[in-house]
Amino acid sequence: MNKIISNLILAIILIITQVLLFNNINFMNSINPFVYLFFIIYYPLRHNRSLFIFVGFLFGIIIDVFSDTHGIHATATLIVSYIRPFLMKLFFGVSYQHQVVKFSSIEIKQNMLYLLTIIFTHHFILFGLEVFDYSKLSLVLKNTIYTLLFTFLMVYGLFELLINKKK
Repeated sequence: MNKIISNLILAIILIITQVLLFNNINFMNSINPFVYLFFIIYYPLRHNRSLFIFVGFLFGIIIDVFSDTHGIHATATLIVSYIRPFLMKLFFGVSYQHQVVKFSSIEIKQNMLYLLTIIFTHHFILFGLEVFDYSKLSLVLKNTIYTLLFTFLMVYGLFELLINKKK
């Protein structure tokens, strides 16, 4: 029960900081870090997958409501929530299959590749739906890459601060 409450508090804090702080950064007129992805990326493994996909959708729809983005965050987080187990199996292999992955003890290379893949997928879907024009693929890729770097730094910083605490 204590873990559930701490996860709920973390989720609320991430949503509030995303809506009130990070959505208003607009670095270079289009780059915002999406720190709420931290919760989706590092959500506990042993919970119900259907509940996790619903929580991912709920996160996205809440961000959409406050950002006036008409469902693009909900779509991107729903897809990322759905493919997360496949990516975890790809990057963590047997450890994931036996449900023994501990984010605090994984190799830095595995963690970075996992993070970059999930963040890239989320951002590519998000900006692809926002622009929704194949002729502007270079704009989608530019926004994806720049925002990926900013989001990666923020999410990895949170990882080091909250999960990978120095002993």
